[in-house]
Amino acid sequence: MKPIHQMLSVLLLNILIGCSSPETYDILIKNGQITDGSGQPMYLGDLGINADTIAAIGKLEHAKGVQEIDASGLVVAPGFINMLSWATESLIVDGKSQSDIRQGVTLEVMGEGWSMGPLNEKMREEQQRTQKDIKYDIEWTTLGEYLEFLERKGVSTNVASFVGATTLRVHELGEANRAPTPEELKNMKALAKTAMEEGAMGIGSSLIYAPAFYADTQELIELCKVASAHNGMYISHMRSEGDYWLEAIDELLQIANEANIPAEIYHLKAGGKDNWSKWEAAIAKIDSARTAGLKITTDMYNYTAGATGLDASMPPWVQEGGYGKWAERLQDPAIREKVIEEMKAKGDGWENLYFAAGSADKLILNDFRSDSLRYLTGKTLAEVATMRGTSPEETAIDLVVQDSSRVGTVYFLMSEENVKKQIALPYMSFGSDGASIAPVKPFTNASPHPRSYGNVARLLGKYVREEKVISLEEAVYKLSGLPASNLKIKNRGTLAIGNFADVAIFNSETIIDKATFDKPHQFAEGMVHVLVNGEQVLKDGEHTGALPGKVVRGPGWKQNN
Repeated sequence: MKPIHQMLSVLLLNILIGCSSPETYDILIKNGQITDGSGQPMYLGDLGINADTIAAIGKLEHAKGVQEIDASGLVVAPGFINMLSWATESLIVDGKSQSDIRQGVTLEVMGEGWSMGPLNEKMREEQQRTQKDIKYDIEWTTLGEYLEFLERKGVSTNVASFVGATTLRVHELGEANRAPTPEELKNMKALAKTAMEEGAMGIGSSLIYAPAFYADTQELIELCKVASAHNGMYISHMRSEGDYWLEAIDELLQIANEANIPAEIYHLKAGGKDNWSKWEAAIAKIDSARTAGLKITTDMYNYTAGATGLDASMPPWVQEGGYGKWAERLQDPAIREKVIEEMKAKGDGWENLYFAAGSADKLILNDFRSDSLRYLTGKTLAEVATMRGTSPEETAIDLVVQDSSRVGTVYFLMSEENVKKQIALPYMSFGSDGASIAPVKPFTNASPHPRSYGNVARLLGKYVREEKVISLEEAVYKLSGLPASNLKIKNRGTLAIGNFADVAIFNSETIIDKATFDKPHQFAEGMVHVLVNGEQVLKDGEHTGALPGKVVRGPGWKQNN
């Protein structure tokens, strides 16, 4: 038998060997410049991931990984949150979400006024009938069922949504220009409650468009009270972003105050040269409200042009009842003349983007339903008017009728100086206001706003690296930790032990947007690796085909709803 001191020595040696044996993780990301989404300075470190969760972070010198990713010279950040995504249909036809994944986006947040539920039978039939290039069967009724449909089908990004105030209104009133009856409003609120319990983030509105335009402030307050009771938020494309911008901010602040709800302004902007000087007054209103205790935040896309349809150039009264009634009225000579007259002037209580743009050469036609009109894609309204020998106003009206659609349109409206000032706001996050697509059919049938391919990369390349408007750490915070906090999302938005492993790894020296208005279908460059829920979706800049995205639900979610 060995002496006791020898036995103790052997035992101590075994303990020391055990202590020094390397920790093994499913994935080990090594030697990255970690910026954790909190806004704090980046540092050199490692990240250990087990299954879908971050298990360790820091200097993991003795760690090993079943899979190891060398992030030397690269930034390791939380996956980014697209606060305004229109990937509602694009994810159905292509769940890979390539234009966003290749920028590090790991969560698509949808629901700007219109959401994919709740639907009634008439809405379902209308949505099926008006589908364009993206064709799909509608296998859901509620918003929660739609999100679960995406998860079952398979998507690369996580998905979340607000419930649309427009959707709730159309469910009960159709496209009528009137206030809801007490019974209709009761039903709208019940639908909102169901959506919140299914995991909606809150109420989303888009008030420049018919029929959303027909809702008054009190209707919105009543819907927001439901979201507030479920700890959600209100997010709005306000009633004006131009001539009545300050008044629209006042309305949003009133809704936030009376419904006792946090509120966010979608794609903050001063549209139209005559309104650029209102920027300071607008921010003063927001800052004053924040100082007074209201939780007001904003998001934006990093371009001087927006994109919507020609409906934003025509008065809401002509659009009442939906597209069919709108097109019918536009063929009445007397109504047509009145519409042309109103298109040429500042909107009387409505947002006239045609007037705000200043001239027809600042409108690019980018999305047609009809094959016979697609040769006009990418041309300005002025060019098409010259080709046809008609005025720009007549041309716009004719195109809406001929295409059986609102005709997708890019409007150049904003100031580059204001864009930079907005990026620097401490409460600003970012949303593409576009679909997540790829340079393949059916997406190439249209010429989308380049923000779909470049919004995040443009921020990190042009405005952070090249122009130094904000620091890299601040930009990452505004793309991850800030929006996650605003949405009250748990366990996402920062790199922390116990959080889901949504990770974006990129080269801060090369990341840049490549898409332009002339050639929009170009992926951004510089994103190297992306993980969603611990599964690698982008590897060495190429999509792996993985579809690990999950539904991310709001704080009002009732699991057994």
